[in-house]
Amino acid sequence: MLENSKTGEAQLDLGDRKITLPIYTGSEGERAIDIRKLRADTGLITYDPGYVNSGACESSITFLDGEKGILRYRGYEIEDLAEHCEFIEVAYLLIHGKLPTKTERQRYAKLLNRNSMLHEDMQAFFRNYPERSHPMAVASAMAVSLSSFYPEMEDAEEEKSIAATRLISKLRTMAAFSYKKSIGEPFVYPSSKMTYCENLLNMMFASPVSDYKVDPVLVKAMNQLLILHADHEQNASTSVVRMVGSTGANLYASVAAGICALWGPLHGGANQEVMEMLETIHRSGGDVDKMIARAKDPEDNFRLFGFGHRVYKTYDPRAKVAKKVCMEVLKKLGVNDPLLDIAMKLEERALQDEYFVKRKLYPNVDFYTGITYRAMGFPTDMFTVLFAIGRLPGWISQWYELHSDPSQKINRPRQVYTGPTIRQFVPIEQRT
Repeated sequence: MLENSKTGEAQLDLGDRKITLPIYTGSEGERAIDIRKLRADTGLITYDPGYVNSGACESSITFLDGEKGILRYRGYEIEDLAEHCEFIEVAYLLIHGKLPTKTERQRYAKLLNRNSMLHEDMQAFFRNYPERSHPMAVASAMAVSLSSFYPEMEDAEEEKSIAATRLISKLRTMAAFSYKKSIGEPFVYPSSKMTYCENLLNMMFASPVSDYKVDPVLVKAMNQLLILHADHEQNASTSVVRMVGSTGANLYASVAAGICALWGPLHGGANQEVMEMLETIHRSGGDVDKMIARAKDPEDNFRLFGFGHRVYKTYDPRAKVAKKVCMEVLKKLGVNDPLLDIAMKLEERALQDEYFVKRKLYPNVDFYTGITYRAMGFPTDMFTVLFAIGRLPGWISQWYELHSDPSQKINRPRQVYTGPTIRQFVPIEQRT
């Protein structure tokens, strides 16, 4: 608890009086000024649009250092986890606080498989959605609908754990069913003989009239990409999950809200935006230098998606892994994608251009994931859903942590009011 890590004090000079505020230091050296009593003691609040300088909670899940390009889950480097673990191991790590033993992993894999089926009545949802419904809209609605099919989750701590397993397993099935519905093909049910990512690929691409062989290279790539997205500290969607959860809303409702937040093009939808940008460049002749010039022009609204990050001020560590994964997948599949050539040229030019270097606009994780998913056969509008599947363990672990923290309250940000002062009410007959 932060109260046990007080390392100093800050003095706030208000002119006629001075206020002393405690300073706490986290396990990785992050320092925070505790302002919990600021309004009560002074009548003042802080003003921090976007909350970029505000810590809304303490957390033991993910450490991120944007200046040094560091990302760790529960103390483990993201590079090590992506290289040596399956996605379900990382999910277990985030939710349970430790990497599973071999026996625990086997047990967890079986539990996920047992919970992978959807209630048959849920199929009516898929049949009645419009064919062109965006899979993120379907995913959010289906996630919250689990509250109706499994209301018992609220009754006991054990049921909460089962609810987490249901979400991780069933969202994958929901995503695949949503895709099959959009192309008019029959649903492919999950198999107990397949691993988590094998099942995802098989449910997406298998067909009654054509065999689909799950390639181990693609399975490894799928595991790695999901791991890269598993958690990312207090980002927009995670903050939404925590905020909704602070009201007492159950896990399904909180995660559904997180899915909606992730949908935005400035968040999880960025990898889709990258692909659309690369396609635009390709259609216009592939002139990378022209597009870079447009991105640098303050009078031009054109934007290069996939570069820069709100937090990282150096190369995104996830992007390094994603680039390696992308190369391995394209080599295995023998894909000669002109969009990859454009992406490589964009990266090369940006890393050499003073404009991008000065502003630290390095390629981020979204830059290569879209190309990889495209090569694997995923349609563009599925990219953000895959992001959501990867992010689920993080959302769930953050929700659990919220509910185990005695210092947490219902989230209620303040504001600085800038509207009219008091006005005299005028009856409608007298208004002009």
